Amino acid sequence: MKKMKFSRIALLLVGASFFACQSEDNNQPEAGADNGVSAEIISKLADFDVNTNNVKKVDFVLPNGDVTPMYQAEGDLHFTEDKINDLPNLQDLSERNYYTNNLVAQNTVIDIIGFTGGGGFGLSNKAQTALRWAVNNYNRLNLTIRFNLTFGTDYQSRDMVVYNNPNQNGSGGSAGFPTNGNPFKFVQIFGLEGFSTNVNEHVITHEIGHSVGFRHTDYQTRQSCGQNTNEGTAGVGANPVPGTPAGYDPTSVMIACFNANDDGEFGPNDITALRFLY
Repeated sequence: MKKMKFSRIALLLVGASFFACQSEDNNQPEAGADNGVSAEIISKLADFDVNTNNVKKVDFVLPNGDVTPMYQAEGDLHFTEDKINDLPNLQDLSERNYYTNNLVAQNTVIDIIGFTGGGGFGLSNKAQTALRWAVNNYNRLNLTIRFNLTFGTDYQSRDMVVYNNPNQNGSGGSAGFPTNGNPFKFVQIFGLEGFSTNVNEHVITHEIGHSVGFRHTDYQTRQSCGQNTNEGTAGVGANPVPGTPAGYDPTSVMIACFNANDDGEFGPNDITALRFLY
């Protein structure tokens, strides 16, 4: 997720006054050449059904302040080059294959830590409370994945770490997709201290949703951001889950942009989707 408008990414269904992820511009050159992104990288992302408009190299900030090079797509999705090279080609896969190949392995306990270190990277008391609420929302559904939450600074051995990025402009969050049955490890939030605990909960829940394999529910339009922009063909989680609407669902925690009145709770279709997939 990134910036005001604060948009985000992913779907609980199928990964406002204020929004949380960077906007997409479908008029940007697809090859990514202006940002030094090779045609091979663009091709691999396209095969994985990620929108390849405005893909760029970024320095992804880790909880200790170090940076690691990643490729950013769709505003708040991040991939290392190795992960991109390992991505499966989804162009010929069915919906069942998609969900099988791009989710966290069933019956997994995800060891998640809220980072409390210094340098501005630690979660505030408000954000720590929001993380507890978000994890409780997932765990109370009795899914085949479950979160074990702790707080501290020893994040290296954990499956997922949630932390603040003090170097990021705007307000929102950022994450990525799972690979090899594992969730995306690094979940960032930024610029949220001026918002309520519920909004913090909403953004954290949304980014965890990306990390376990969900895309935006309104990927076709980014309507929640006041746009009419298609993020892409959505082979990675943007296929409607049975029992959920294929159109815009303003109650979903996985819509592309948040607003200052969000309560941080799953909508009914989010719950249906989670229980279907996990």
